[in-house]
Formats: sequence, structure tokens, C-alpha cells
Amino acid sequence: MLRISDLTYRIEGRLLLEQASATIPTGHKVGLVGRNGSGKSTLFRLITGEVEGEGGEISFPRTWRVGGVAQEAPGSDTSLIDTVLEADIERTRLMKESETAQDPHRIAEIATRLADIGAHSAPARAAEILSGLGFDHEAQQRPCSEFSGGWRMRVALAAVLFSDPDLLLLDEPTNYLDLEGALWLESYLKRFQRTLILISHDRDLLNTAVDSILHLENKTLSFYTGNYDTFERTRAEKIALREALRTKQEAQRKHMQAFVDRFRYKESKARQAQSRLKAIAKLQPIAALVEERVTPFRLGEPDELSPPLIALDGVSTGYEGRVVLSNISLRIDPDDRIALLGANGNGKSTFAKLISDRLEPMSGTITKARRMRTGYFAQHQLDEMSPELTPVQQLALYLPKANERELRTRLGAAGFPEEKVATQIGNLSGGERARLLIMFAALDSPHLLILDEPTNHLDIDSREALVHALNDYEGAVILISHDPHLIETCADRLWLVARGRVTPYDGDLDDYRRLLLSERKNQGGGGRQKSASGSRAGARRSSAERRSQLAPLKRQVDQAEKKLEILNDELSKVEAALNTPNIYEKEPYRVVSLTRERADLMRRVEAAEAEWLRAAEAHEQAAAETATIDDN
Repeated sequence: MLRISDLTYRIEGRLLLEQASATIPTGHKVGLVGRNGSGKSTLFRLITGEVEGEGGEISFPRTWRVGGVAQEAPGSDTSLIDTVLEADIERTRLMKESETAQDPHRIAEIATRLADIGAHSAPARAAEILSGLGFDHEAQQRPCSEFSGGWRMRVALAAVLFSDPDLLLLDEPTNYLDLEGALWLESYLKRFQRTLILISHDRDLLNTAVDSILHLENKTLSFYTGNYDTFERTRAEKIALREALRTKQEAQRKHMQAFVDRFRYKESKARQAQSRLKAIAKLQPIAALVEERVTPFRLGEPDELSPPLIALDGVSTGYEGRVVLSNISLRIDPDDRIALLGANGNGKSTFAKLISDRLEPMSGTITKARRMRTGYFAQHQLDEMSPELTPVQQLALYLPKANERELRTRLGAAGFPEEKVATQIGNLSGGERARLLIMFAALDSPHLLILDEPTNHLDIDSREALVHALNDYEGAVILISHDPHLIETCADRLWLVARGRVTPYDGDLDDYRRLLLSERKNQGGGGRQKSASGSRAGARRSSAERRSQLAPLKRQVDQAEKKLEILNDELSKVEAALNTPNIYEKEPYRVVSLTRERADLMRRVEAAEAEWLRAAEAHEQAAAETATIDDN
């Protein structure tokens, strides 16, 4: 197991960890969460020994191999597949030694060990990982030096996954992935058998790939069993209970202090007053848990325009005479919430540039509503801001007529306190710069907001704030993101960008996930022939049988969903009671009772959710298998 004991660490005089302790059992998959800047990445560096703490210790078995994605992406002339294979140091060393070994006994030992570690199947495993991260067979044979930095980081991720370390440390692994790569990684990590610590702000990844949460807050570590949603519920319950106890204690203290103040100097009550003073002194104060509030995003309130905002008719576009997207005939209306699906390189960002007037059409026509304003956010723009300028100086370039007080007021409303307003942009965190750029994109209350990977540098709470802002925003949204939670909560239409086209996708994100897994499975099938007609007939009969099984499975889903609704209604009533004004002062004992009832209901809701999920998955799997058989 990994044991962290009384760990203390500070950087440039700022205390990040203070006597922090946690124990991670072997084989656990843990999500490390906390606000940006709380010290999560620093904790990784302490675990790997890159830096040393000023107190405490970190221990794990000496035989453990620790793996993490290299900070510098591979850029040599070695092919991608060979770069990944070389990550298994023992296999590489033994393969090299086998070419020159002369001693028959040593040759036998090498051959045995290579067989034990599956050396001969390694190329297939490496190719599978690279394929999952978006590299086809041809790309795997090309040198790393031919790829951009983001794609090289995928190779670095593939290498550490292939090395299969005993302790795997992943710091925001989806930042360089598209949605397809993120979904594949989610599936891979679910199957991972060793110890994993994952830093991520991807809520879906933390809900599906880990079985516990390590929370870094207020310089300490707290370990929670369960996925991220369970962690949130458990922590909320803990905060509510602590607040109830604190309120009760304050009531006791106030009551005893009132007695002391009244009878302190009355001779007949002096002894009792003194006794209460001692009792007050013995009360250990329960500090209020003050949570950092995330400043909401403000995206403006655009005036109404008649639909459509944009109409494309037979449009083609690309770069330097090379067509990337062709024959696009679509329209965008004022209330559209559209997410673009498709692997990196298929043209999602190209389409975003086309409709934001950053790229000209090669053919066809684009009609736009008069007076339409467009806001555009893209990750590369983070690098285009002048790092030597402060936020107020950068904002002045967009609003040249505003005075400094107005500029500072706008920045303050966007979550930039005085000290950040005067900080050079190059010294802001990635999350702060992303927040600044979102503010710039929404400055003139756009009718259409185009967001190309807006959440890469935002923590979970800031992502949730963006979700709320987008759902309150009255304009149209075009969203490109590898965050499934953002897509599922903010988009009501999906467009697929693939094979040079942009077309509406009729399914939901779960359908798209199944499509991707099915395509990858078919690609790995080696081009096997389809069954003969007799086999097809048998498959059709099997399909009919499966369809007959769908009805009872659907009934189970409906029953579980109804049960969950009833429990959630009961939970809402209890929470409403807990929110009654002055209940903590007037009825502290009822608060304790309600808190216990709430905890019990939360456990029952969690069990009901699990029951509903099992039923829904069984129904979906049966429906998907039936559909697959019918399609074949």
C-alpha cells in the first residue's frame, strides 16, 4: 500500500501541505481532487521523489514500479510503436540481450522471462493502446518528430499505460485527448488492475474509472470510498452534520454564558457560575467549514434575432486549397445547443472557424442574421494573450473607451480580485486565463457562443459553474469538448464531423459511445468474413428471442426509476425541513434527527440508483445486441 504520514511541504514560503496523512490500499483506483493550486501535482512530485517534503514521509513497497506521463513529449525519429514498446524497460533489455547471448542457460532464462512477461504479444498490446488514443496503423509507423506537441503527449500517455506500472500516476490525462480518446481511456482505466491515482476535473471519468476519492483541501488529505458523486454526497452530509453540531454547541455556550453574566457576582450563585465558566472553557470549538465559492460565469443577455442565425448551403472549406469539409447544408437557430462529435483532425475546429468568420468558404453560401454577434473561445487563444500584460491592460484593448475603474469592476465581477487584476497574465494559472478568455468571448453579449475545449484548465467546481452559465444563457451554443458531462448537460443536439462532412447525429452520447466501441471492435477483428445465410437466419431467431426479453427488462427499469423518484421526493422534503429558518437555534435536536434521516435516505437513494443503473444497463445491452444482430 501507499502510505502518506504527516507530510508537510511549502513552496516559495506558501504552505501547501501541513501534516497531511492518507493510506491508499494496493489495487485501489483513487481520484485526487481539489481546487486549482491546492497542490495536487506537487503531491505527485513528492510521491515520485522529484521534491522532498520538510516533514513526514511517503512509503510504498520498494519493488513497486511507479509510472507517470513524462513532462516532455517524445520527439525523436523513433516510430510511435517502437517508442511505446521501449517503455517496457525489462522487455527492451532482454530482447537486446537475446540477440547477443551465447550461454545456453542464459538464453533459456531470457526466453522463459520473455514468455512470462508476454513479450511476444507486446507489439499487439502497444498497437491497441495507440489505436485507442487515435493513431491508426500507418501513423504508428511514423516517427514522433512528425507529430505536434499534443499528439506527442498522447504517445507519452500510451507509453506509460503500456509499461503497466504497479503505481500509475495520471495528471489530467484527458487534456490532450478528444472525446473519442477520453471515452477509450475511461474504458481502459476501468479495467486497470493495479494501483492508480488520477488527477482529473472530468466528472464522468471520476465516476466511472475510480473507486475512491482523495480530497486535498485546507492543506490536508481526506480519503473517501466511492466515486465522485458519492464523495460529493458524503462530504455534504459531513458538512451538514458538523454545522448542526457547531450550532448546538454555540447554543450551549450562549446559554451557559448568559447564566454566568447574570449570576457571576451574586454570592448564592457564584459557585454555579464558576462551574459553568469551566464547562465553557472545556468546550472544544467546532470551526465552521467555509467553502470557497466559485464566481459564476456571466455570458451576457443577447437581444432577440429572427431565425436562422446562420444557414449554410453546399459549403466547402479548408486550408491553402485543400478541402477539409465539403457540401455542408445546415442551419443554426437562436436557441440551438449543439455539440460537435468526431475525432481530432476530422475538422471540428475548422467548422468552428468557418462559422466564426475566421475561415472563408471555398464554395457554397453562408447566410447570417443581420446584427448577429459571435463569441469565440479556443484553447490556442490562451497563448495569444500578451503574457506581459495584466488582465486590466488586456481588457482595455477590447474596451478602449472604458476607464480603469470600469475595467476593474468588470474583472472583479468575473472573479478577479485586486491582486489578480494587477498580475501579469503569464503568471496567472491556466484556469484563471481560461476564465479571462471566456469573459472576453462574452463581452458584447453574443447571439452565438462557440466554445472549443473551454474546460481543459478549469477545476470541477468551475466546470459546474460554466454548466450553469450555459444553461442560463439565452443565445445559441456550439460546443467542442472531451468532457462528456459538459456535453450531456448543455447540448440538446449532436452533429458528427467525420469523413469530410458535418451531419446531424440522431443518437445520444451513450449511442455514440457504443458506436465507437463497436467500430474499434470491428477494426480489431482482422476483417473476418460475415456468417453464411444459414447463420444469419439463426441470428434473426436469436434477435427475436432477445426482443421478447426486452419487455420485462424495461419494466424493471421503470420500477427502479419510480422507486428512485419516491426516495428523491422524501429526501427533498427532509432537506427542505433542514433549510427551515432558525431551525438550528430553535430545534437543534430535530436537526440531528433530520440529519440522520437524510443520511439514511441518501444511502437508500444510492442503492436505488445502483439498482436502476443495473437494470438500465441490462436493458440497453440487450437492446444493443438485438440491434447489432438485426443490422448484420
